[in-house]
Amino acid sequence: MGVITERVTPQAVRGERIARLGLFMRRHQGSIAALQWAVVLCYLAMVVVPVFLPLPSADTRIWGSFTRFTQFMFWGVWWPCVVLSIMVFGRAWCGLLCPEGTITEWVSWYGLGLGIPRWMKWPGWPFVTFIGVALYGQMISLHQFPAATLLILGGSTVAAVVVGLLYGRGKRVWCRHLCPVWGVFALLARVAPVHFSVDRAAWDGAPSGARTSRRHPVNCAPLINIRRMESAAACHMCGRCAGERGAVQLALRSPTAEILSVTAPETGYRADASNLWLAWLLVFGMIGAAQGAFQWAVSPWFAAADQAAAAWLGAHGVSWLLHPSGHWWILIDYPRSGHVFTWLDGGMLVAYIAAEAVIVGGWVGGWTWLAAMLCELPWWRMASVFSFFSGANLFVGSILLAWSQDTGAVSLPRWAAVVCMGLLTLAALCGAALAGRLARHHRASATLAVLAAAALPLGAWAVEFFVWRKL
Repeated sequence: MGVITERVTPQAVRGERIARLGLFMRRHQGSIAALQWAVVLCYLAMVVVPVFLPLPSADTRIWGSFTRFTQFMFWGVWWPCVVLSIMVFGRAWCGLLCPEGTITEWVSWYGLGLGIPRWMKWPGWPFVTFIGVALYGQMISLHQFPAATLLILGGSTVAAVVVGLLYGRGKRVWCRHLCPVWGVFALLARVAPVHFSVDRAAWDGAPSGARTSRRHPVNCAPLINIRRMESAAACHMCGRCAGERGAVQLALRSPTAEILSVTAPETGYRADASNLWLAWLLVFGMIGAAQGAFQWAVSPWFAAADQAAAAWLGAHGVSWLLHPSGHWWILIDYPRSGHVFTWLDGGMLVAYIAAEAVIVGGWVGGWTWLAAMLCELPWWRMASVFSFFSGANLFVGSILLAWSQDTGAVSLPRWAAVVCMGLLTLAALCGAALAGRLARHHRASATLAVLAAAALPLGAWAVEFFVWRKL
């Protein structure tokens, strides 16, 4: 009589390896903490030291100046890599490396431990803080001058410390409610194929009080109800809960699984209010406002409008708007390097980004509303199909900033323009395909509506790549 053996599939082997990785993370929290504090030291050095160094000249490359090197590492390597990593591994950056998360959690062990106030739980903070930082960062040139980097990143870190000292006990209250990129990371983590999966039946069936390790009890710093966790949006992927009650494990999933499901992220609010604000952030922030922030510096339309407004003001004797602010922390003001913004320049910059946010975001949101109406779905659910495109939007824009800083040139090689455009187009097609799968009725119409929605931002990128940045 033959022996019947169970066939082990490659998918099962990969799943077991991924699960073991999660348990490995839980067993080595001390090593993870050491890595986190090493990142904190590097972060502080890269933010603080360049402020005390002279500004590099325009022709200085990244290897010729520590200041230029740190700016490139922040905005050419760190930010696009964080965006990409979250779309692949979830919010592992937040749980394993983020210096602000490490610091705010540490100081909260020694703070007042107050309860989280109601105003801090308002679900609109992710939208407001992202738009505010995006606008202010462009007004003082966050990506170019170390003083501006220290003001915004350092200011955010100080705010995280203050929140940690006041609220929670060993928690990341700042990260959960007020971090300027909380909403961005939550949206991008929804498409990550790696996540911590919770089997609620196994959790409930475990003996009362059971845990995998008495030596390492679970402390969920981002304040998630682990038993009820169904989304990767708020999970920091720190590994502390891996194996808990035999119900939590690191696992693989389809990148579209969460978008196609009906579950909502763990936010502590009604799903409709929270998801609506996140959808506004995705459409008007990560697509509309971000595109304006990335493009204004190379846009001839911005330059022409600014010059026309300056000529009109000069002709009508309104001279004060043509003077610089005199304060770098209000508007760009570095006379020695030739970078000075007048009040008019600052106003036109804000107007340009706001206009692109409204026009592009309104176009995308309008077609998305039409698709949602045809399919009898909430608008925010249909808007979620743009998660891939919004991530590609941020990634490509950051790469272009890095290119300009490294080469000092606006023009872009044709092959690079084709690659960037191809990535954005692929992300838009993924969104259209998702819309067809998400729809219960009129699937073809939903797909076409999402393609129409993506046409305007894609067209804006095409103009930049092949007209404004043409070699």
